[in-house]
Amino acid sequence: MLSLRFTIVVAALVASAVAVPQERDKPDLPKGQIPDFGRPTEKGDPVPFFDYELYFPGTWLFEWRVPDSPLGSPGTIKGTEVFEPSDDGRFYKSTIEAVGPDGPFTIESTIVYEKEQKIFARHQKDSRGFDYIQTGRIGGDLGGFYTIHYETEPFDANGKTVKLRMTTRMVSPVNFKVLAKISVDGGEFTNFGNAWWRKEFEKK
Repeated sequence: MLSLRFTIVVAALVASAVAVPQERDKPDLPKGQIPDFGRPTEKGDPVPFFDYELYFPGTWLFEWRVPDSPLGSPGTIKGTEVFEPSDDGRFYKSTIEAVGPDGPFTIESTIVYEKEQKIFARHQKDSRGFDYIQTGRIGGDLGGFYTIHYETEPFDANGKTVKLRMTTRMVSPVNFKVLAKISVDGGEFTNFGNAWWRKEFEKK
């Protein structure tokens, strides 16, 4: 009986010793933006301002399947986007490095977030020859979900006039989804594909 109890205790200690390093290897995931009022939320509670610094800065992996358009050939785009923190809480930068059906390209962006007004503006310089501004508003709910609705100014791309509409849905602290539509030469907006961004973490 003593031998059996000893075997069980040793087995439990071994399992515990194995589990500790595994827990330490897990990265610290960011917290969501669900408001904490110290009580259950109520219908009339205000939705907190979106915290850009808590959510975006860091490296994100993305994959996007796009149709044929003046922006490029149809196929899958894969890459990374690195969002940099801001010195003043208002101006941010991001860099996209990606490979698409027509080869590698980069996009350098300057992002302005006016928190009090709930407005975003983003100026993008695309190495494929595009340069445009997109602006939009951000809305949210008490469940911690936020959505940015962007629209670009008309811009030239390979002899065509293009407009984009983008909806960025922050569905979790480590994922966001982009739903895109495109208009060419004043035509109707059509589907330009949906893409997922996933935050990358380094193990400790």
